[in-house]
Amino acid sequence: MDDLDFDPATPDNTERLLELARAFHCEDGHLLDGRGETAIAQLPGELLARSWFIRTQGTVIGYVVLTLGYSIEYGGRDAFIDDLYLVPEVRGRGLGARVMDFVEEQALMLGVKALHLEVEIANDRAYGLYRRRGFAESGRRLLSKRLSG
Repeated sequence: MDDLDFDPATPDNTERLLELARAFHCEDGHLLDGRGETAIAQLPGELLARSWFIRTQGTVIGYVVLTLGYSIEYGGRDAFIDDLYLVPEVRGRGLGARVMDFVEEQALMLGVKALHLEVEIANDRAYGLYRRRGFAESGRRLLSKRLSG
């Protein structure tokens, strides 16, 4: 079984984080635009987000980002798994579930009461993983509006 290590992203490894984020967003069908690249570059040190490189045997095989929020409905602090990416060659070995274990542990330590995520409609593999991990559709529609500035 692969040993996994989780190293916080730092300003020194922002370029590697951007490379992985570009690959993830391209694969997911929505290219990382300038706003997204800026957001990725600002992750190290961001108070409302945590980001980690995922490593096995010293090699970076992906990254995960947890963003923090607050919800009346869920009783306080909530969080989104904003990005979770594993390079294609390591998929199918149960690593995604282990990454989810890590993220849930981190969320609990941060006092998170509810964990959310989005998954592309066509990504059946990820959808299956998330459903097996206890995530369920809320029966609501997630709406978004970009604000300028």
